[in-house]
Amino acid sequence: MPPDDENSNFLLAKESLLDRVATAPQSVHRIRGELGRDEAAVAYELELGTAGLDVLLLGLGPDGHVASLFPDAPTLDERDRRAVGAEAGLEPWIDRVTLTLPTLCGAREVLFLVTGGGKADAAARAFGGEPDRATPGSLVRSTAGRTWAVLDRAAASLL
Repeated sequence: MPPDDENSNFLLAKESLLDRVATAPQSVHRIRGELGRDEAAVAYELELGTAGLDVLLLGLGPDGHVASLFPDAPTLDERDRRAVGAEAGLEPWIDRVTLTLPTLCGAREVLFLVTGGGKADAAARAFGGEPDRATPGSLVRSTAGRTWAVLDRAAASLL
C-alpha cells in the first residue's frame, strides 16, 4: 500500500511522530508496501543491510500478535531473513511486511506499549506466561539488552 493510504503504518508514524521531531531523512526506513509484500520485504531487507536496531517500540495485538507475526503463523519459523511478507491475521485484510523474530529480538532495547482491557488476556499470556507460538508477543525478548513492557492498568489487569 502507498505511504499515504489511511491504513499505512508509515502514515500513522509520520503524522503522530515523524512530523513532530527533527529526523535526518536517512534515519527513516519506510517499508515500500506499494511494491507488494514479497518484493517489499526483499527491498526492506536490502535497505536494512546489517544495521542493528537500537530501540524497538512495539504494540501487542488482542490475539497476542506483534509486528505482523500472528499466532502460529509460518513467519514465526523464519530464521534466515530479516524481513518477510506476511498474510493479514486481522483487519485490515491486506498483505503485510514484518521483521522476523531474530531481527526483533536482536534490538538492544525492546519496549512494548500496551493499553486497554481488550488486550489484558494477550498481555497476561505475553508477559506472565511461558513463551508460546500462540502468543507471538511472548517470543520477543531482547537477546542483546533489555525488554520493557509498559501497560496501563486495564491491560495489566490479569497479570
